[in-house]
Amino acid sequence: MKKITKEFLCGLLMVLMFCSLTACNFATNTEPITSEPPSTQISVAQTDNSRSITVNSSETVCVVPDIAQIVYAVRTEAKNASDCQTQNAESISQVIELLKSLGVGEASIQTTDYYMHPVYSYSNNTSKVVGYEATTSLTVSDLPIGDLDCILSESVLNGINTIQSITYMASKYDQSYQEALTKAVTAAYEKAKILAAATGSEVGNVIMLQETSGYTEARYTDFARSNLVNSYSAAKEELSADTASVMPGEISVEASVLIEYELK
Repeated sequence: MKKITKEFLCGLLMVLMFCSLTACNFATNTEPITSEPPSTQISVAQTDNSRSITVNSSETVCVVPDIAQIVYAVRTEAKNASDCQTQNAESISQVIELLKSLGVGEASIQTTDYYMHPVYSYSNNTSKVVGYEATTSLTVSDLPIGDLDCILSESVLNGINTIQSITYMASKYDQSYQEALTKAVTAAYEKAKILAAATGSEVGNVIMLQETSGYTEARYTDFARSNLVNSYSAAKEELSADTASVMPGEISVEASVLIEYELK
C-alpha cells in the first residue's frame, strides 16, 4: 500500500510539472488577438460651385513712323595699326561734324562699336600681315523722317562708305500701344458675352486680367534702302530725287490680354 502511494505521488507530481511547463510555453508564444482593422487616411477636396470663363484677345493699331535711326560704319585701312586708328578717328570726326552741320544734336550721336584687325596676304601656304583695317559704328538716333533724304544724300557725297541699317520708329508708340490694349480688353469682353450667352449665362466681374503681349518699341529696318544708299556710295554718285524719297509706310503695334470672368 505504501509502495502504491509513493508511486502514485511521484506520477502525480510529474503530471503537475508537465502541465505547468505547457501552460508557461503557451503564454509565452501566443500573441494577443485584436479585431480592430488597420487605419485608412482619407482626403476630401473642397468643391467650388462658382463658374468662370477665360478668353484672350489681340488687337493691332497701325501708326506712321516719324523718326529714323541710321547706323554708319566708317572703315579705314593703313599699313600700320597706329596710322589706321588715327585715320579712322579723323573720319569719324568728319562724319560727326557733317551731322552737326545738318542739324543733328550731339545727344543723338553715339559710338556703338569699334574694332581693328590685321589684313593678311596669303602666298605659298604662308600668311603675312600687309596692313590693318579699323571699323567704327556710329548710331544716329531721333532723326525726323523729313530730314532723312538730305542726311543720306550728304552722307554719300562726303564719302561715308557704309550704312549698316536704316530703321523707322514712331514717337507715339506708347499712345498707340495703350490704344491697342483698350481695344483688346473690349474685344475680350465681347467675346466672353457671346460664349456666356451660348450657355445661358451672363458675364460677371473680372476675376483675373493679364497682359500677355511683350512691350517692345515698334520699329522696322529698311534693308533695301540701306543697300541702295551703299551702292550709290560705292559709285560715289549723288542720290537722285526718285531714289532719295523715303516712304516709311506703317508700323503695327499689337497688344494681347488674357481675362477670366465670373459667370452668373
